[in-house]
Amino acid sequence: MFRRRSGKCHLGVATPDRAWETQANHLLAKVATFRLTTNYGRRRRTGIWLLCCALCLAIGSFCDAQEQLTDTAAAGDRHRVVVSTDIGGTDPDDFQSMVHLLVYADVLDLEGLIASPYGEGRTRDILKVIECYETDYPNLKTYSDRYPTPDALRAITKQGATERAPYAGFANATEGSQWIIDCARRNDSRPLHVLVWGGLEDLAQALHDAPEIASKLRVYWIGGPNKKWSPDAFQYIVDRHPTLWMIESNATYRGWFSGGIQSGDWDNERFVARHIQGQGSLGDFFARQKTDIKMGDSPSVGWLLQGDPHDPMCPGWGGCYVRAWKRPYLRLERMPSESDRIEVFGVFELALPIGDDAPHSPTFLKVENQRLSGYVAGDGTMRFRFCPKAAKAYHFRIESDTKTLDGLTGSITAYSPDPKIATTPDVQLPNWWTDDLSPSVSEGPHSGAKTVSRWREQFLGDFADRMRRCRLPSNTDNAAHRGTGKGGP
Repeated sequence: MFRRRSGKCHLGVATPDRAWETQANHLLAKVATFRLTTNYGRRRRTGIWLLCCALCLAIGSFCDAQEQLTDTAAAGDRHRVVVSTDIGGTDPDDFQSMVHLLVYADVLDLEGLIASPYGEGRTRDILKVIECYETDYPNLKTYSDRYPTPDALRAITKQGATERAPYAGFANATEGSQWIIDCARRNDSRPLHVLVWGGLEDLAQALHDAPEIASKLRVYWIGGPNKKWSPDAFQYIVDRHPTLWMIESNATYRGWFSGGIQSGDWDNERFVARHIQGQGSLGDFFARQKTDIKMGDSPSVGWLLQGDPHDPMCPGWGGCYVRAWKRPYLRLERMPSESDRIEVFGVFELALPIGDDAPHSPTFLKVENQRLSGYVAGDGTMRFRFCPKAAKAYHFRIESDTKTLDGLTGSITAYSPDPKIATTPDVQLPNWWTDDLSPSVSEGPHSGAKTVSRWREQFLGDFADRMRRCRLPSNTDNAAHRGTGKGGP
């Protein structure tokens, strides 16, 4: 286990050092006032005072205990993992995260690698990374005989959906969605961790086709920008599978490449140049995708390496989360104006009346770089869903061969919610967690990102150690770098 940096965990939520003491003292001050102003007997007052003191001390002890991250790999915990990725799609970060995943493949039980929406990515993009892994495999296996063979990885690489889900949130079964079902149905008492790096289409399809598997799944979803491409699948899961175990990381994941220590070798670009490029075929492939760190999906893997994967409210490399409040949703039956507001990362639905004037060709809602397909509902309305990825104004325009719709324009304003909203979790989503809105753990506008970036030296240092394995076989000099959390730049 690595040497931890200063910091405390207040009831499972990372806060600045000694913050829990400030809150405890505030509570004690209130009790002191109560003690002086009430007419209760001395014994009763003293009992309340001692109880509160004990409570505050217990909170402090609990937080100190929670701060000690668990090295799950060193503890021998092997997590079953399926990855659903939009690799090869709109962002090169999935390629980087796939490299990161594979150099830790000896401590995870990888059961599936699925190419999912959104974008042009296909299984061929996953196979490109496996080809690089195959070149480095002779060196990797000298460190552990539990690295899967390249052919074993190819065998679990599956094609998922190639298009966004329609309004219903699901469409037809895919090789990828069926593979999730098959893995979940295996006779294994361990939960199946589904790490979603892109759209939710294959997960939603699997839940639709085999709803009984939901209790076996533990989903960590890199939402945020991915959510804007997958609002229909998302809304289907919220509405039809509310008890699913889900981490919805809309902004926290950004702590992997934003914030934390960025000087010297910890600089995003310098780290790649000094510690990734030249480290075997995987290292060179990583650097060719992007000359600096993005790795936006890697927190989902970090979640399984350091921390407590059973409790999203405890600190770890994958962040620290809070129970989800009611998932924001706004429906309008008219074009919106900028005075209309929706919470950032919420789902905005337009249900515009068209009567019997159904279009003869597809109708689209244009917003920024998206053309969102309309859905003709059976109630005489045309439906669109949109998810804002940032707090700002968005402008819409409709393209249609229906005169009542064509050329309509509108705007809506997305806003960041008050952190107090997180104090009221949604009882309908008992196993759903999302970003901590506390200002103390935000990196600028990115809520919760500091709960990841605080561990930057540890997870990047450990990644650097792992990448050396691609270039150098195991020997006495390299022995100190086996396992997680030992060493770094």
